[in-house]
Amino acid sequence: MPSLPELQSAFVRGVFDPADAVIAELIVPAGMSAEARLAVYRRNVLGNYAAALRDVYPVMLRLVGEPFFEQLARTYATQSPSRSGDLHDFGGELGAFLEVLPAARDLPYLADVARLEWAVHRAFHARHAPPLDPAHLAAVPPERLADVRLELHPAARLVRSPYPVLTIWRVNQPASDGDHAVDLALGAEHVLVIRRALEVALEPLSETEYAMLDALDAGRSLADALAAAQNVSADFDLEAFLAAHVLGGTLSRLRLPD
Repeated sequence: MPSLPELQSAFVRGVFDPADAVIAELIVPAGMSAEARLAVYRRNVLGNYAAALRDVYPVMLRLVGEPFFEQLARTYATQSPSRSGDLHDFGGELGAFLEVLPAARDLPYLADVARLEWAVHRAFHARHAPPLDPAHLAAVPPERLADVRLELHPAARLVRSPYPVLTIWRVNQPASDGDHAVDLALGAEHVLVIRRALEVALEPLSETEYAMLDALDAGRSLADALAAAQNVSADFDLEAFLAAHVLGGTLSRLRLPD
């Protein structure tokens, strides 16, 4: 008789792979065949996964249509089942999955649209934290400013794309009544996704702003982050950046290494 961990592993394999018959041999028919009883679980599990993905990726659903999305959800759930008991955690790898999915090859922007929608989802469910108090930054001795680490707010996310992903997202919102066609020649768009109160905002970033925030998010010092931004543009205005993102709540914590 298999051990409990072996039974659990066989059951999971049987739910996600109809060709795996190991668990079916251990199921008592009891009015339905073992395969039919297992199929009930399979429909429920995959249906719950598909519903969770629909909630997180409404723009993608609108872009590709219901039949494609249903097949995508089933394939993704089968190959990347959730490792968490919380369905809010399911779907984070969909962007990477789409990058290598042959059926999505003609929609090269789709992976980044998925990353943007996931960022919206995670920002909405992120923990609460107070924004950075400007007085804390003002209190840093001038000679120590270069060493300061500024942390992004837990409800802030950065998305960078060579495609106009923010424009695509905006024209595919329910309230949008304009032309849904987007010219990919519009080029790259970088986005700050941030929850303020109970609303998630999506705001365009310049390439220099993105470089600065990305460096700070990686834990780099203020001096190193400034250098990253100035590598993009020597005219980068640090004071204007700090005013916008401290007062705007993008930053939440200041650290000064000993």
